[in-house]
Amino acid sequence: MLTDKMELFARNAQEEIKQLIRDLCKIPAPSHHEELRAEFCKEWFCKNGFTNVTIDEALNVIAPVNLTDNNNITVVMAHTDTVFPDTKPMPFTEKDGFMYSPGITDDTANLAVLMVCSRFFRENYTSTDRGYLIVANSCEEGLGNLKGTRKLMETYGSRVKDFLTLDSSCMNHLVTRAVGSHRYKITVQTEGGHSYSKFGNRNAIHVLASMISLLYTVKVPQAGDSKTTYNVGTISGGTSVNTIAQEAEMMYEYRSDDRTCLAKMQHLFEQTIETFRATGVTVNVEKIGDRPCAGEIDPISLEALRDRARASIRETLGLEVVEVPTSTDCNIPLAMGIPAICFGVCRGAGAHTREESLEVASLYDGTRLLLDFLFR
Repeated sequence: MLTDKMELFARNAQEEIKQLIRDLCKIPAPSHHEELRAEFCKEWFCKNGFTNVTIDEALNVIAPVNLTDNNNITVVMAHTDTVFPDTKPMPFTEKDGFMYSPGITDDTANLAVLMVCSRFFRENYTSTDRGYLIVANSCEEGLGNLKGTRKLMETYGSRVKDFLTLDSSCMNHLVTRAVGSHRYKITVQTEGGHSYSKFGNRNAIHVLASMISLLYTVKVPQAGDSKTTYNVGTISGGTSVNTIAQEAEMMYEYRSDDRTCLAKMQHLFEQTIETFRATGVTVNVEKIGDRPCAGEIDPISLEALRDRARASIRETLGLEVVEVPTSTDCNIPLAMGIPAICFGVCRGAGAHTREESLEVASLYDGTRLLLDFLFR
């Protein structure tokens, strides 16, 4: 529950949060290359009274609160990487109550709110039975493949009892189902040749196109109210207009919020690949992404964590909670049987586009929401 002290802090913290967002947006952080943001975050935590702050080998910045050698742990995190590959500072503008920058709500603003609120939490947290890890984590986006969370859970997993990640620009959306996915780079190789003299030789582009057509005839499996999807995201190949292509490749993925459906999609995919290999075509498959669905979790513990978030959202924002399935850093603890949730502490639009925007006024609501949840 929010206290007068929390309300006062939330009001007074807004200029600091906005400046922190400006500073973070200047620092490029594509997945696997978050070094500069990680160093910035570590320095900020140290300047703001945190001790034993570390950057692990996955580039997670870890700021402990009340952590002992053996107490249970709650993880609260927001990711440092952006979906964009830019290694130079991206554009940043402010106008009419909005900030604009690629990645500003996914996840820079959530990270800034977490950092500032975590200082208040560290200064006012009085319980001794639970340790907290405040984490600015790496590699949430795309082919980052949740590397940061995987490493964190590898290090602390047996002690982590619950987990929150801040990653949304819809503050009343609560992630309650983990969408798993498998992602592949598929390369087809044929003999190819000159388009006139070797006419009739197999064309890798044609074979790949036939494979795509077959993959798109798949009837997705269904289990209850689950959702399963597939997609070819990129294709490339060939040498010139007068060359029968020797090689072509594509990026393909399928997703589901149900483990059984995900396994069925894997079986259908493998059958398709073997069908083409049986024709004598060389088909190389490289798995480039693997995000798990949720495993078996104690329903009472999971529902208690969700109820805590629902209560904070309803009482702080006066909004009804919308429960959604998606892929977030929660996938890893949920797959391990650890209760985990995700919600956002900002509002905006255009995530994963160059026109991404942040509603500046929403940061006050987001600050209040996170403080209410942390102390509830």
